[in-house]
Amino acid sequence: MTSQPTPGGGLRLAVVIATLGRPGEVAGLLRRLAAQTRPPDRLVLSVTDRADVPPDAADRWGAEVVAGPKGLCAQRNRGLDLVRGDCDIVVFFDDDYVPASSALAGIAAVFATFPDVAGMMGRLLADGINSAGIADADAAALIATFEATEPQGRPPRIVSEHRGLYGCNMAYRTAMICDARFDENLPLYAWQEDVDFAAQLLARGRLVKSDALVGVHKGVKGGRPSERRLGYSQIANPVYLIRKGTMRLAFAARLMLGNIAANHLKAFAPEPWVDRRGRMRGNWIAIKDMVLGRLTPTRMLDL
Repeated sequence: MTSQPTPGGGLRLAVVIATLGRPGEVAGLLRRLAAQTRPPDRLVLSVTDRADVPPDAADRWGAEVVAGPKGLCAQRNRGLDLVRGDCDIVVFFDDDYVPASSALAGIAAVFATFPDVAGMMGRLLADGINSAGIADADAAALIATFEATEPQGRPPRIVSEHRGLYGCNMAYRTAMICDARFDENLPLYAWQEDVDFAAQLLARGRLVKSDALVGVHKGVKGGRPSERRLGYSQIANPVYLIRKGTMRLAFAARLMLGNIAANHLKAFAPEPWVDRRGRMRGNWIAIKDMVLGRLTPTRMLDL
């Protein structure tokens, strides 16, 4: 997919979407990307099987489809490897992310305006990850209201600086990625992989949030691992990242204790969309493994 020269300093931009078993969500995101005021120079769908994407993804939408083993980190790495030598910016969107029509133009403008920025995330109008999820119509309505009421065309600005970025809507300057990789020791959904990847770039440039990128994360619940596996990852992954040096102890402790508390307090009156008892069991299996000295993120595959 080739774009005409647009604001953004002539930077080439690629969008990488790692997806598994949700072709309907992919189709919706492809339609949104086709309506961008600044289209991507390359659009990559990283999948495990061709059935993961709509059959017209390549012919109608200009997407490049790359297939390989399952796992968010492995899939994002395959997409990154495909574009890093060709594009100046790589954007990672979850398949259930709904971008405003100015999203890619805003990303390009941020990187062109702030040369010391290594990575960025955007403003979410809503995030359905901690709820039953946001319906397509509701997400579309939020975007439409934003586009009708918010000032358009203003210079990009940085809202805040961070040590980690949110994986549903993050973008990086490829020249600052260097040898950084998504850690494939974090299997399947790879909880906290976004924080780990971003931390590898902290010494190379700023990690920021900018309202030049706006969208909605629907938080679709299909295509995720079992809740017991997720509960295990809630302990195993932060411990692994502390040892690796990409997650601070204080942040990891808050993360783990917060999840353990939520899973136990809500186990007997759980949200309809969460198996709190499954997560609680996963927490305790991980704690036992930590005591026995065998805790590792990949052990969740045995649950």
